Amino acid sequence: MRLNSLAFRLFATSTMWTLLVLPLAGLIIYKLYHEDVQASFDAQLKKLATAIMFDSLSEARDVPVAPTNRYEPLFEVTHSGWYWQIKPLDNPQLPTLVSASLATARLPSPAERKFPTDVTGTRWMNVPGPTGDPMRIVELVNTLGYNEKAPRYSIIVAGPLDWLDALVSNFRNRLITALALAGLGLVAVTLFQVRFGLLPLKRVERRLAEIRSGEAERLEGELPAEIAPLQVELNALIQSNQDVIDRARTQVGNLAHSLKTPLAVIVNEARDDTTPLARKVFEQAQVMRDSITLYLDRARMAARVGAIGCVTNVQDVAEPLVRALERINRDRGITIVTNIGEEARFQGERQDLEEILGNLLDNACKWAKSKVYLSGRTLRPSLMGAPPLIEIVVEDNGPGLSAAQRKKLGKRGLRLDESKPGSGLGLSIVTDFVQMYRGQFELDASKHGGLKAVLRLPSA
Repeated sequence: MRLNSLAFRLFATSTMWTLLVLPLAGLIIYKLYHEDVQASFDAQLKKLATAIMFDSLSEARDVPVAPTNRYEPLFEVTHSGWYWQIKPLDNPQLPTLVSASLATARLPSPAERKFPTDVTGTRWMNVPGPTGDPMRIVELVNTLGYNEKAPRYSIIVAGPLDWLDALVSNFRNRLITALALAGLGLVAVTLFQVRFGLLPLKRVERRLAEIRSGEAERLEGELPAEIAPLQVELNALIQSNQDVIDRARTQVGNLAHSLKTPLAVIVNEARDDTTPLARKVFEQAQVMRDSITLYLDRARMAARVGAIGCVTNVQDVAEPLVRALERINRDRGITIVTNIGEEARFQGERQDLEEILGNLLDNACKWAKSKVYLSGRTLRPSLMGAPPLIEIVVEDNGPGLSAAQRKKLGKRGLRLDESKPGSGLGLSIVTDFVQMYRGQFELDASKHGGLKAVLRLPSA
């Protein structure tokens, strides 16, 4: 999954949202649960304190008495964490009643420490217990017989906070485990959703590659409603591109026929006349014919370049050219050594590649002493998104050229040696084709001693 892909963006945003929402939801759930457990624990403490108060501070007694109902069995277990205490606030000489679990220890009074009351007149305080463990205290203050003028008594009930913390901690661990599993499940589902949702785009990519490689002519197949209009527009664009190419070829052919016929008549008439004017007309007519041929060829090239679906196998083009040139140069003993990968395919018309290879091989055979070397391979793009290229190299073991001479080559009609047959247009024609296809053409010294021509063209 590439960083700049739609799949990564969708997956990353969904994953970030999941990682943000789940911890936030977990925190809210944890706080709500903690508050509920705390409220339930406080309610239990207050319930016990209220029961002890009504059982101990009776109108029929002059002093408080220990409650007859134990309410909580742990009140009888020494240092169990559950304690009760009834303490006089106005007369310290009166006895303090405590639960058996408290033994000789005593509980601090929130009223004596000036703790404020809540809306129900109850005081709360968290303090270390007799054994040092944290505990929560609830205190009710009332009088004997509920007479406002009677002495006041502090009724205290304490419970262990470690029980509450253990309950909340256990819930927190289970909540984290559940949310982590839910998060992993959501991330996995998101990845599947992104892959599955963008699967039609993968099919479109493959089908466009088939069109580009010439295996298909249109973007066929049923696509989702959201990208179905894209299919229609792409097919219309492909058809429009083909129509433009066909019209251009037709117009170029018509122009060629309309110009060549009258020009041939002029050339024939001027050839039979020996006057200076006729010779001049014949000479300029030849120049016109060469120019017409040149620019008509360029027009045909421009119409073909970039045509969708035009793919040519390099090896299929090279083999007949090699056989023909070896027969032509049999008397000189020229051998052409080929090394072309089967995967090397040219994104363009066959006749254009034949013209390019024909000129390069013919030039190499003219100057070679005994061997010409032809190789072809596919170059993988080094930059992401760059189009693939094929590299074709033609070398010979001839005399070669200097760096200055190599720079001059490629200019139209320029020849460095008049002893070899030809018009000097071969390399310039190759250069024109390469420019049309937005490729690269370089001349260098060959390791075999002669000239090395390196050609890079669009690959299918």
